[in-house]
Amino acid sequence: MAEFFQFESDFVESLRCIPMQVRFKLDTCGVKLKLHQWNKFNERDRTQLIEMPCSTASEIETYRSQLHQLIQTRTGETASDLPLDLHPDWLEGAIVPESVQTQAQELGFTIQPSHWANLTPLQRFALIKLSRSNHENKNFLPALKEFSLV
Repeated sequence: MAEFFQFESDFVESLRCIPMQVRFKLDTCGVKLKLHQWNKFNERDRTQLIEMPCSTASEIETYRSQLHQLIQTRTGETASDLPLDLHPDWLEGAIVPESVQTQAQELGFTIQPSHWANLTPLQRFALIKLSRSNHENKNFLPALKEFSLV
C-alpha cells in the first residue's frame, strides 16, 4: 500500500515531485531518476513505481529493470545507475546519523536513539534525505513533527 507523508501533501495529488517512497526504492535499487524524467511519466507509470514492491532481491532487480525500461521508453535516455549501499543508515535503528542530529540541533531539538529506533526505515530514510546539506530542508521540521519526534 502506498504511504505518503503529510509533509508531501502539497504535491502528492499531482505527483509533480518524486515522493519519498519512490526515492526510497530508487536508492534501494540503485537507479538515478531525474525530475525531468519523472515528469515524462504518465499517471499509470508513476502509480506503478509507487505500488511496485522493492524489498527482496528479486523485487529489487525487477524494479530496477522496469525503471530502466520506463526511462528509455518515455524519455529516450539511458538511466544512470548509482552505487548500492549494502548497509544504508536508514536500516540502522541504533544510531542517529550525524546529518539528522545536526539538522535537528540547528532547530533546537535532539533525537534520542530510542525514538530513532522506533521509526520505520522509510521514515528514517526521509529524515536522512531531508537533512542533507544539498537539500532544501524545509520539510525537515514538519517531518519531525509528523513522526512525533518533537
